Amino acid sequence: GGGVIGRYCDQPEMFPGVAHFHTVRVAQPSGKYYTTEYLNGIMDIWELRGSGLTNMHGSTGDIVLLGTTTPQLEEIFHDLTHNMNTDLGGSGSNLRTPADCLGQSRCEFACYDTQDVCHTLTNDYQDELHRPAFPYKFKFKFDGCPNGCVASIARSDFSVIGTWKDDIRIDQNRVKAYVAGEFKPGGGSHSGRDWGAFDIVKEVVDRCPTG
Repeated sequence: GGGVIGRYCDQPEMFPGVAHFHTVRVAQPSGKYYTTEYLNGIMDIWELRGSGLTNMHGSTGDIVLLGTTTPQLEEIFHDLTHNMNTDLGGSGSNLRTPADCLGQSRCEFACYDTQDVCHTLTNDYQDELHRPAFPYKFKFKFDGCPNGCVASIARSDFSVIGTWKDDIRIDQNRVKAYVAGEFKPGGGSHSGRDWGAFDIVKEVVDRCPTG
């Protein structure tokens, strides 16, 4: 399968415990939302059939399960697909598992539905996750806005970054009310401390790279 990275020790007689130490990439859900039940299920599989070592998440974005033996690979794949309703991710010379930021599910800055795009393209390109179709690995990454929480430019070949299409819209009356202290800064976070009056130079101008 596309999500298995074969690793072998070149001195298995001396180190039989790591004669095989394959890595398994598991496709992560869009936005990396998990239930504790799901994570427990993954850990149960890996405790039984692997080393118990994990990487949450690799640079690609997958759940990376580190260290298992060849006879366990088919068993792991069966458990993932039949019991967890989860597919392997991508590795090797093929499409890596697409990854995205939380997008509109949690973030006020997202300019498009990153989770929908990521999920759709994962399904559209599922064959390329399993059947190498590229001369080398290829990655999609989806940033909902220029804040770049997924670092899509640095971590992918096909980077999608949401930008605002319309004129910037500012409710000046709300801005004036915020500056006057009618709204709690940060939605009331850290409200137990007196931060003083709003200082537009300190909080806006000094933070701007251009001054």
